[in-house]
Amino acid sequence: MRAQFVLSEIGVGLRRNLTMTFAVIVSVALSLGLFGASLLMRDQVGTMKGYWYDKVNVSVFFCNKNDTETGANCAKGAATEQQKNDIKAELDRLPIVQSVTHETSDEAFKHYKEQFGDTPIAGLVTPDQFQESFRVKLKDPTKYEVIKSAFSERPGVQEVQDQRDTVEPLFNLLNGMNIAALVVMALMLVVALMLIVNTVRVSAFSRRRETGIMRLVGASSFYIQMPFILEAAIAGLLGAVFACVLIVGGKWVLINNWLAARIQVINFIGWDSVVAVLPLVLLIGLLMPALAAFFALRKYLKV
Repeated sequence: MRAQFVLSEIGVGLRRNLTMTFAVIVSVALSLGLFGASLLMRDQVGTMKGYWYDKVNVSVFFCNKNDTETGANCAKGAATEQQKNDIKAELDRLPIVQSVTHETSDEAFKHYKEQFGDTPIAGLVTPDQFQESFRVKLKDPTKYEVIKSAFSERPGVQEVQDQRDTVEPLFNLLNGMNIAALVVMALMLVVALMLIVNTVRVSAFSRRRETGIMRLVGASSFYIQMPFILEAAIAGLLGAVFACVLIVGGKWVLINNWLAARIQVINFIGWDSVVAVLPLVLLIGLLMPALAAFFALRKYLKV
């Protein structure tokens, strides 16, 4: 009988405040959708870093005969075979180095032609303008400074270059977008909490006569508050369900059917990441409104 009464009170409350309940559902859906998207974006950045950092190399470029004016290391002309052999031997002895690949100037010119062969400037360069280099793959890509400090000032070395510099701006942009999404999410959560508090307040005021009678006949505070708390929890849960639909739809439409078909060099997150986020979104959508209603009732439900 008590359960039936609580359910009937929930239905009455939802019908009386239908507009505000709808606003709560939409606000919770948008805020939790942004929350889930920010978690997935963080996983995506981590996946991309792991993918690209595993592929990028540290390049040790040697002086060629055209580099005599580029620095003190190249003042004596092109790097000698002895200098190259010494550096190769030292690289092989370093425990942080996984492998060393030798690229000749002819091979560098060939790779350049493959990438920029159709541009007008491609016809103005010759193989002797490209530096010979060692492509060094590190076991830990973050140890780039060890290679730079050890070899950048060596005679015959024109430059030590970390290829991470070319992908780091992209990761910084994605991290910035993630922070922006979190800020917007926080604002939306504040709006949702304010709507929940106002909805509970209006509902408690409209039913103050009923709650007064329940208090007079000996009903406990928890029993009186339960319908209001469940109303907020149901609205929040519905918003969380819509947020899950938005997250799954975004993954399917935006990533699987659009980005993955156009950007094939990026290893996008899989469905396992999405499935891991959905329970957290549902849990927050259920608990956050219920707790907000509980604390709001302590102030507004006075009979």
